[in-house]
Formats: sequence, structure tokens, C-alpha cells
Amino acid sequence: MSVSPSASVSPAAPSQAPTQADLLDFVRRTAADAELIASLPLDPEGRTWVRLDGPGGSEAWLIGWPPGSGTGWHDHAESVGAFLTAAGELKENSLAARLPSNGWKTLELEEGVDRERRLPTGKGRAFGQHHVHEVLNESSEEHAISVHAYYPPLPQIRRYSRTGPVLRLEQVERPEDWQ
Repeated sequence: MSVSPSASVSPAAPSQAPTQADLLDFVRRTAADAELIASLPLDPEGRTWVRLDGPGGSEAWLIGWPPGSGTGWHDHAESVGAFLTAAGELKENSLAARLPSNGWKTLELEEGVDRERRLPTGKGRAFGQHHVHEVLNESSEEHAISVHAYYPPLPQIRRYSRTGPVLRLEQVERPEDWQ
């Protein structure tokens, strides 16, 4: 299902690739569209999502997070992105470390690379290529809703498992796996 945000959300010029700042501005304006946010069907068991028209050829999503749900550790490969909590609160755990893009299955992370952000309603962030993170709704009672945008459209998502300092590449997903 594809939903276009309201007319108040104007995309960047199609000839110019959107920057991280453009994507953050887009998710901020889209999250402020109360009618769009309220239109997302929420499932008590699993995440729900609707694809949106992002600026300048970007890929965008409106995502519903039931209590206790999360993404697991992953990255967005060569894409830059932004996301913002439109309702509820999300937590982002991320790594402040540049990982090799290819040719590895297991890495031992150095001390001090872990970062944690709380993202209540109206808060978000932009990120660069190869940003490794997990996003969680830690509430035991309330759904969260967020808006995400990526450019270029996601070529793949790499999924990781983590045990202490050990990060292991588990799976590479391509767009056909999640659309």
C-alpha cells in the first residue's frame, strides 16, 4: 500500500539528490501531519508500515511499533537517512564506529563505541552511510509511530547479531525481501 503525504509536504527538486538535512526536514514535516499519522493501521503483534513518497526520489516509510518491538541490529548500506518519532517514544542504540562495508562476517567492537538515544515524540535524527543501529519501542503499553526516509532508495539492509563486543553479519536483505 502506498500513501502520499499531504500537500504540505513538498519534496526536494527531483534533479537534486536530497541531503541528510533534507531527509530530516521531510520526516519532521511528515510526522506533523496528524491525519497521516492517525491513518496508519496498528497491529498489536507486529510492526506495520506504509510506503510514502519521499523527496527527490528517496524512499520513505511510516512505521508502527507495537509495545516491546524492535528492528534488531542493522545498517542501510550506502544510503543516508533520517527518522523521527511521530507518536510515543523510541530508543536507538548505535555504534560510533565505521565498519568495513564488505568482506567480513564477525567483528570484535572496541570499548566505548556504543551510543544510546531516547527519541520521544517530535525527536529524530539523520545519519550517514553504513550507520549500524537498532531501534526499539521499549514501552510495555503504548504503540510508537515513526517516519523514515533514505537516499538513495535502500539497495540492501545488512542484519547483525550482537553478543557483548562481538558483532556478526547474519543476513543481507534486498528490496524484494521487504516490499
